[in-house]
Amino acid sequence: MAPHESASLAEPEYEDAEFRPWGVVLRPPRLLLTLLGDYWWQRTESLPSAALVALLAEFGVSDSAARAALSRLTRNNLLVTGKVGRRTFVRLSDRAASILDEGASHIFSFGLHTQPWDGMWSIVAFSIPEHNRAARDALRKELRWLGFAPLYDGLWVSPRDHADEVVGQLAELGITTATAFRAAAVPGTGPDGVPQRAWDLDDLQERYGTFVEYAERLRERALAGRISPVEALVERTRVMDEWRTFPGLDPDLPGELLPETWPRAAARDLFISAYDLLGPVAVHRVRQIIARYSRDLAAQAAYHGSGLAASAS
Repeated sequence: MAPHESASLAEPEYEDAEFRPWGVVLRPPRLLLTLLGDYWWQRTESLPSAALVALLAEFGVSDSAARAALSRLTRNNLLVTGKVGRRTFVRLSDRAASILDEGASHIFSFGLHTQPWDGMWSIVAFSIPEHNRAARDALRKELRWLGFAPLYDGLWVSPRDHADEVVGQLAELGITTATAFRAAAVPGTGPDGVPQRAWDLDDLQERYGTFVEYAERLRERALAGRISPVEALVERTRVMDEWRTFPGLDPDLPGELLPETWPRAAARDLFISAYDLLGPVAVHRVRQIIARYSRDLAAQAAYHGSGLAASAS
């Protein structure tokens, strides 16, 4: 049911009487950046601020909250604002465009390839006194960023070779009561002592299962052409938002350490399929909204698929 370029920009009716937009899960500033990244990707033209307020209204964001989001993003140098007469126009800053490009690459590549594993673990053991809590908290934050998790309170592990990065972080933080090394688990270690126990894989598997059920239903409805432009915009943003939590939750453990039926690959396939199928329908709704303020700019709105290739269809 993808609309053609010549399709009318008249306001649509809800095609599904049971459809109600999901509640705002994303904060308005992050939601707005997500929408600009999805439908105004790599464009330098400025959009009327009123159009962005109306776009956020599709997700239940009030006018005041939307304008507060615009102000906050401008203060943080993520948006650039200007005036044309009495109208305010907004565009992404170069910094924001770079952040969106990097984020999109990470989101769409996650789960695509599994790195081979040499059977070795990176291990960090540390004992940092209470009076140096700031350094301890900073170290833990950096370790999580590198993919480590605590096996025990002062013993963190990762199946990837990040020992050199950890040594650099220890030096930068001035921490001397810590050791980083590489080691292999001894065969015969009981299930309560294996390093992968540092991650709650049961909970993560359940989260993947819930996502698979949702994305599968969404894909089926999209394939059947049973999603209106209004719903497509909301659901495409939702499936993106829910999928992009997984890179932060999933340590991307080697296959040897995972259950045989690990659902990451199935979840990724469903996300990619649903996201790509909804693109042509969702961008139609975006154009309808922008056209209230500028038909010329509305025609410039486009969507990109999971391969990050922009399309105006």
